[in-house]
Amino acid sequence: NPDGSLSEEKFLDLARQPQMKMFEIKLSQGAKPGKEGVLPKEKITDEIAAIRGVPKNEDVISPPRHVDWDDNEGMLRWIDNLQNKSGKPIGIKFCLGRKEYVHDLIKAMKVTGMMPDFITVDGAEGATGAAPLAHTDYLGYPLKDALMFVDNALREAGLREDIRLIASGKVITGADLAIILALGADLAQSARGFMLSIGCIHALKCNTNHCPAGIATHDSWLQRGLVVTEKSPRVANYHAAVIYEFNSVIHACGYKYPQELKRSDVMKVVDYNKIVTMDELIPQPPLKACSE
Repeated sequence: NPDGSLSEEKFLDLARQPQMKMFEIKLSQGAKPGKEGVLPKEKITDEIAAIRGVPKNEDVISPPRHVDWDDNEGMLRWIDNLQNKSGKPIGIKFCLGRKEYVHDLIKAMKVTGMMPDFITVDGAEGATGAAPLAHTDYLGYPLKDALMFVDNALREAGLREDIRLIASGKVITGADLAIILALGADLAQSARGFMLSIGCIHALKCNTNHCPAGIATHDSWLQRGLVVTEKSPRVANYHAAVIYEFNSVIHACGYKYPQELKRSDVMKVVDYNKIVTMDELIPQPPLKACSE
């Protein structure tokens, strides 16, 4: 809506489309936690203006907060309403800044009896060329630490089996994926690797509409550098290589399925000539029912 609130009518129109599998509510992102997003007017085409319902001649500001709620309980009731009306999974994404937030969120879940279908933990390694350098370099928890903390907190609260954990933030190789799953994620998202596969050179001009690789721009002259018939096989090859390496790592660990990976499979050097498993360093509590 013009005031920044959610239009349920537009949302339900989207939810009815079969290709819409799930919806993610962004609370913050690893590249710039606490900072709003900006879509400059130079990048707004007729198609984008129609899809987002915004004017073409103004920058679009995506505020770092949502006007539909003021606290976690309000957010969960809002999410529950969308879950019931759409029949689609609804989750949240955040870059962990304070551990207290996760405890407050879990407390609100217990009070309301409501919860998101999934939580995406975005590590501080996540990036975009449009992010302020101070936010990229200094704000937010690294992915592995944040992921293990959220996984442990949900396990201790008896909520882990009801909420899927998605991890994102510099997951580029098959080995990266294996480590993230071993540390507690159910699945991982990747943007950086696919961007590189189509020619991203980290020019850090994403927000200027002058991306020299033709990827993050709507300038028709620059877009000529993104030749779909040449780049699409590279994306497919990259994805296949990641999955191949992922499977080779699983087999090298002596496992048949990804679900067999566990935190004790990941090692960390903590001192001179001392190596411990991540489960020794940050023990993973056993799963338990919410009633416990």
